[in-house]
Amino acid sequence: MLVRSGYNGIVKNLGVMPSAENPLRRQLSDARIARLLKVVNLLREYDREFPAQALATLLYIGSHDDCHKKAIEEDLDFSTAAGSRNTDWLSQYHRLRKPGMGLIVKEADPTNQRMQMCRLTVNGKNLMNEITRILYEDPDPEA
Repeated sequence: MLVRSGYNGIVKNLGVMPSAENPLRRQLSDARIARLLKVVNLLREYDREFPAQALATLLYIGSHDDCHKKAIEEDLDFSTAAGSRNTDWLSQYHRLRKPGMGLIVKEADPTNQRMQMCRLTVNGKNLMNEITRILYEDPDPEA
C-alpha cells in the first residue's frame, strides 16, 4: 500500500495494513529482551526520551553507589562536560536550574572538596529495586 504524505508529497510504502485476515504480529520471541524493554518503558515514564548516556550514568551509580563523578567519566569514557550534564540531569536540578529527575545526589567529597560524590536518592534506590525486580524476579515480562 503506497501512501502520499502531506510533507513534500513523499511516497511511503506502508505494506499491507493489518486486518482481521492479517493481524499485527506480537508473538513474544525472547522473554529476556522483553524484560529489558519493560525497563526502558519504566524509564520512559520519567522522560519519554530518556538519554542513553543518562541511563549508563544511572546504572553506573546504581551499581557503584557513593562513587566519584570522575570515576563515572573515566569508566564510561565521558568528557567532564558529559559527566556533568548527565549527573545534573539525574539530580534535583538540571541545566539552568530546571527540575531534574531527583534520582541522585551530587555533593562534595568530604576528604577532597574538589571532587564530587554521586549517590542514589530514595527515589533512585526505589527505581533500582524496580529494575532489579523486572530483570531478575518478575515471572511475566509481558505483565
